[in-house]
Amino acid sequence: MQTTTVVTQAESTATATATAATTATAAPDRIRISFIGGGNMASALIGGLVGKVCQGSDIHVVDLSVAGLEQLHTRFGVSTSSQIDQHIASSDVVLLAVKPQQLREVAAQLAVHLQGQLVISIAAGIRSIDLSRWLNGYGNIVRTMPNTPALINQGITGMYAMPQVSAAQRAMADAVMCAVGSTVWLDEEALIDPLTAVSGSGPAYVFYFIEAMQKAALEMGLSAEQGTKLALATFTGASQLAAQASEPISVLRERVTSKGGTTFAALTSMEQSGIGASIVTALKAASDRSRELGDEFGQS
Repeated sequence: MQTTTVVTQAESTATATATAATTATAAPDRIRISFIGGGNMASALIGGLVGKVCQGSDIHVVDLSVAGLEQLHTRFGVSTSSQIDQHIASSDVVLLAVKPQQLREVAAQLAVHLQGQLVISIAAGIRSIDLSRWLNGYGNIVRTMPNTPALINQGITGMYAMPQVSAAQRAMADAVMCAVGSTVWLDEEALIDPLTAVSGSGPAYVFYFIEAMQKAALEMGLSAEQGTKLALATFTGASQLAAQASEPISVLRERVTSKGGTTFAALTSMEQSGIGASIVTALKAASDRSRELGDEFGQS
């Protein structure tokens, strides 16, 4: 089930559990969207939006790849162009889905077409204040950080709205990103960096652990196929169990861990190797790098 969560700075330091909240203003029945960039994440969003939030005819995509545009038109019935054009003026939302290194140049081309539309950015590392500056002071901006499970409508997206964004525009932004999963709204943009470390980069940590489980399975005599099937099913099942359980994650772990048993032996080995502490250190490194990238991309 898709959900919306709001996180404040105080909550982030006091507890790891965010407070669920719904968007106060409902999104309109029809949203017209222009995508600047038509890559994998844009394609996933379009796939989630069509038939749920809008129709293919309500979506316009700008990209330099002729083949990519043809594919999007064939799959979803969207209109396309190779450059930013008059479609922007008739859009409710302009979604920026280009690489961070390209965003400043794109913003220079886009600025003259903006007349109150909501701008949603999924470009990693680009702070809203810098994007606003590149758009000549434009303030109707929502910065987001989705993750790759959005490709199968199982993503989670961090969201931050600049003060100028209206309640109706927040609702539109939420509807757009909920088309591919759930959302977490942040009251402070600085929290995008730790959120990036946890969920934006998070799928890679899961894949890393699955790879280690596959390797261990092989070394202990299981086949590659068996190791992969066991690791994937275990991660999927445990994640679903945790999502549906009312108890804390620590309680679920304790229930599987009988003192002196196999799980106890594995977890004791991990603790002695400092794996838990290393994971915390790794996520802090990711958060620090996210902040550094924001500094680098935002330089004039």
